[in-house]
Amino acid sequence: MALIKCWRFAGVVPRLLWKSSVPAGAFNPGGRSCMSCFVNTHQGCKSTELQLRRFSSEPASTDVSYGQLKQVLADRKAIVIDVREPWELREYGFIPDSINVPLGQVNTALQLNPEEFREKYGGEMPQQTDNIVFTCLAGIRSKTALDTATSLGFKDAQHYPGGWQDWVKHEQHK
Repeated sequence: MALIKCWRFAGVVPRLLWKSSVPAGAFNPGGRSCMSCFVNTHQGCKSTELQLRRFSSEPASTDVSYGQLKQVLADRKAIVIDVREPWELREYGFIPDSINVPLGQVNTALQLNPEEFREKYGGEMPQQTDNIVFTCLAGIRSKTALDTATSLGFKDAQHYPGGWQDWVKHEQHK
């Protein structure tokens, strides 16, 4: 009997880790369990993502919204690195207080000593424990920079997937 219960549970765990919806009643064939709310987002359970993440080996979200970026800039709780080319910043503009490190230089730049980084890029060198937010035009290059930083051991790195395009859209509405 215990072996049968363990066998049934073994089929549920992978579904939790996949973060996919499990049909109502998957935990309890009669469908009476409140666990269906635990896994079905369509039933209005707002904390489903958070609850499922507890069972996942996936890291916390690395995406930063416009509002979150504005807050970390105001609080000076992150180093914002724009990975676009310098001509793009001159032509289109840039997020205030961001440091320009073109994507092709991110790997090398994050391995410089602090004095060399400051001299070359005009800002503080991020430490591996610092909160870093990468940005670009539309979130593609910033995701690549995020992956590079993570591979170098930066634990609190994120990216702004909306990039400069999203920033301008929000700033113009003010």
